[in-house]
Amino acid sequence: MNYFSSDFKLGILGGGQLGKMLLSDTRKFDIQTYVLDPSDEAPSKIACNKFFKGDLMDYETVYNFGKQVDVLTFEIELVNLEALTQLENEGVKVYPSPKTLKGIQNKGVQKDFYTKSNIPTAAYLRFDSHEHLAKSVGDNEITIPFVWKCTQFGYDGNGVKVIRHISDLDDLPNVECIAETMVPFKNELAVIVVRNPSGEIKTYPVVEMEFHPEANQVEYVICPARIDEKIAEKARAIALNVSEKFNHVGLLAVEMFQTNEDEILVNEVAPRPHNSGHYSIEASYTSQFENHLRAILDLPLGNTDSKVAGIMVNLVGAEGFSGDVVYENIETILGWNGVTPHIYGKKQTRPFRKMGHVTIVNENMQEARRIAEEVKNTIKVISI
Repeated sequence: MNYFSSDFKLGILGGGQLGKMLLSDTRKFDIQTYVLDPSDEAPSKIACNKFFKGDLMDYETVYNFGKQVDVLTFEIELVNLEALTQLENEGVKVYPSPKTLKGIQNKGVQKDFYTKSNIPTAAYLRFDSHEHLAKSVGDNEITIPFVWKCTQFGYDGNGVKVIRHISDLDDLPNVECIAETMVPFKNELAVIVVRNPSGEIKTYPVVEMEFHPEANQVEYVICPARIDEKIAEKARAIALNVSEKFNHVGLLAVEMFQTNEDEILVNEVAPRPHNSGHYSIEASYTSQFENHLRAILDLPLGNTDSKVAGIMVNLVGAEGFSGDVVYENIETILGWNGVTPHIYGKKQTRPFRKMGHVTIVNENMQEARRIAEEVKNTIKVISI
């Protein structure tokens, strides 16, 4: 199939920042793109050939959108599975496949999949309601502290809470959830795997993630991770195994814990471009977004190696500010070598909302980390 400067149409479900960054590469290759998103102010709106406003969970909306394109992908997991399955049955190429997404979309199902597939993961229990969870805690079937996760619709730290006291249960919503054993760990790691339909598969280097202690969001992504090479090899091998078991096409971000005993436990996965791979736009030979595009079009995969050490700083809305966004001191960091800001195009800020990121590249990892801290302390995302 001729993808370039042709009648070929790529559809993207979701028009957020991931879609916007993916569209940068479709524009580079002159590939026609259609985007569906529920918001008129979606960041991707300015970068696609045609934009459609609609509910990603509505069967008819997703089905009718998908019938207009040749290949369909998504930048968010919360999409209508039944519509994707029907489209695939009617000949539309959907990557990752609905079958892959079905095993990932619900975190309880995802955890069950790891257990059945002998993939190392933290111990957990599933609950169909808050009442069921509270009873289990009262009966000492699960011990505080533990990590509570809603099984659906969680993102960016939402839907995850560490339960340290019995009173913490009072604030939880009445939803299906899992309770996960607290794992003492040294590092939170991630590996991005890319695979095309022909079976070509590659992994990006292991990255290390530093989290904000209150928001449960990644503050810094560091590549390469500051870990022993044997641990890195183990993490990449486990990520490859996860990819093969899911039989995914496109990108799969595998988040992991490195325990105090140097075990690698899979936390969760995302079948799409991921925050842990944003550094790759500047630091890698082929960015995660270009490789996702190559993979879903069954083109040869690009080199996943890094050209230089890279650190990504997430730009999130400052506490105490909600409303029309203002970015303070962007001009300042533009004068620093190896520093590149990415502004996502969201017009409204609120505390801890992801509004952009900054990549720092440097041959010296310690210097890159120092500059990253300075970037974090310089830029403020506030409101008018």
